[in-house]
Amino acid sequence: MELEDKINADLKTAMKAKDKVALRGIRAIKSAILLAKTDGSGQELDDAAGIKIVQKLIKQRQDSLDIFNTQGRDDLAIIEKEEIEILGRYLPEQMGTEELESLLKEIITQTGAESMKDMGKVMGIASAKLAGKADGKTISTTVKKLLS
Repeated sequence: MELEDKINADLKTAMKAKDKVALRGIRAIKSAILLAKTDGSGQELDDAAGIKIVQKLIKQRQDSLDIFNTQGRDDLAIIEKEEIEILGRYLPEQMGTEELESLLKEIITQTGAESMKDMGKVMGIASAKLAGKADGKTISTTVKKLLS
């Protein structure tokens, strides 16, 4: 798994540089990957699974960031922002809005979707095709806009 090799190399670099912020984020990814590997399912982790793990970690931190911001806990919000930034390094480059819309229009045309009733078909294909390249919430919002 290339992602895991990159994480290990970055962990060593961060340790040598004594970069506490990077260490915190990278160790979180490493820990989540280790948990996934030893969950008893016996499945090998590929880069796609690794990207899903990183996306999940970012979503968790984003949710925490929102909570900390509403409660006025700027000290904790800063930590979450730093970790989101570190974790984001391990995701593929995110798609732009125009590119996302054009791909979703193609998927809608392929599936023959015409209304919100067909959103499930479109989301299933779009989520698989755009995994790691766009956030699920962004995909969902764009599909709703295109179908209505």
